[in-house]
Amino acid sequence: MRRVKPDLIFYRVVRFITVTVLSQLWFRMTFEGRENIPRSGAYVVAPVHRSNVDTLIVGGLTTRRLRYMGKDSLWETRFFGALFSSLGAFPVHRGSADREALRRCIEVLQGGEPLVIFPEGTRQSGPVIQPLFEGAAYVAAKAGVPIVPVGIGGSEAAMPKGAKMIRPVKVHVVVGRPLQPPGGEGRAPRAAVHQMTEDLSAELQRLFDRARTRTGSA
Repeated sequence: MRRVKPDLIFYRVVRFITVTVLSQLWFRMTFEGRENIPRSGAYVVAPVHRSNVDTLIVGGLTTRRLRYMGKDSLWETRFFGALFSSLGAFPVHRGSADREALRRCIEVLQGGEPLVIFPEGTRQSGPVIQPLFEGAAYVAAKAGVPIVPVGIGGSEAAMPKGAKMIRPVKVHVVVGRPLQPPGGEGRAPRAAVHQMTEDLSAELQRLFDRARTRTGSA
């Protein structure tokens, strides 16, 4: 019998508690399109980003551990460093060149793990998808893995910028079909990465609109 690592057990316990509280007791959170999530292998999860709770919401998409980037200062304390690592985060040096962060992301994907990248970068506001950074498409192309676009409706109302508390509102998540990377693993032609980013932007807007409609916010 395959032995499960302690950090994965801890992640699954925390995920179960978090998702149960969010979906059943607080947000009335619902999901659509979960069948579009690959059952195995690495992939990039690319959600819209309107709230600090988006990371917790995305964790409900799959029972597999999702990986995230985090600023290296979070690992300054051994306890919290171990905690964040067990929850799927990995450190990236703040102020370092973008290439280091991209390299770490590619390493995670080449290791067979799913990775979350918010392609809009920081949290945004409003119903329109903002211009995307090309990092998600680049690392997907370099690692030869698909991008799974995710629209999240209601999270901005749940915890907008500046809010201290999470509000109990309806949240609906829509998962789109995976976008396949151009070419083979290790290839990331600039034109192809740009086109994939454009395709991702259009799909995210469609999914975001649908998710917002299901929450009654459109």
